[in-house]
Amino acid sequence: MYQEWGSRPLGGRAVVWTRTAGAGPQRVLPDGCTDVIWSDAGSDGGAAGALFVAGPDTRAHLAQGPPGTRWIGLRFAPGTGPAVLGVPAYELRDQRVPLAALWPGAEVRRLAERLAEEAARSADPGRGAVPSGDAVPGRGGGGRLGGPGRALEAVALERLRRAEPPDPAVGAVLAGLSRGRSVAEVAAAVGLGQRQLHRRSLAAFGYGPKTLARVLRLNRALDAARAGTAFAEVAALAGYADQAHLAREVKALTGVPLGRLLA
Repeated sequence: MYQEWGSRPLGGRAVVWTRTAGAGPQRVLPDGCTDVIWSDAGSDGGAAGALFVAGPDTRAHLAQGPPGTRWIGLRFAPGTGPAVLGVPAYELRDQRVPLAALWPGAEVRRLAERLAEEAARSADPGRGAVPSGDAVPGRGGGGRLGGPGRALEAVALERLRRAEPPDPAVGAVLAGLSRGRSVAEVAAAVGLGQRQLHRRSLAAFGYGPKTLARVLRLNRALDAARAGTAFAEVAALAGYADQAHLAREVKALTGVPLGRLLA
């Protein structure tokens, strides 16, 4: 079961989500985002669970754990993660990295212990948990989560306050590519040469603008397909040459055909 909702403190820069593992792996699709994730099943069996980072993916990742394992995450919009995590996004591309490899170990242990305690309170309303955040329908339904989500939001917000000002080009690049503009058009709009744009995109998004454009186009196509749009029309709306092009790109980025992905 999967649930997500927008982060009020972080505005459009992040969403909070939770997932409970079922019997098989869950296909996580590339979306240009970076996540900080807490799992109640720690890699060493510790009671505080485990904290790790999922970097921006270039292909689908199969997430799995013992049935009943719970994950709680904060997913940063493309270009936001580096300011929170303190490393360029390309260092995390297609990686799952312990948070302690990026932040001081003592800080990570305190955060993991706090999340474990807050998760226990959320699971037991009698312990005084206060729900937080507006539920948004996700792939598995809607719901509310209290303390764990707030704890992740608070840490991220504090790190964003201490971070260097964001690259002013990042938002414009993301907006242009999200609208389906070409890399050349986006480079011209932000006043950068294509090599400069590629270098700055690697740091902000984890990959170059052409790969980011493919990932964003995939997600536009999936949104249209999930709404019931015919595949041929999906291809035209999302900017593919034809339906065959759509099919090739979906298979390349997700590992399965579009029909199976939507089943």
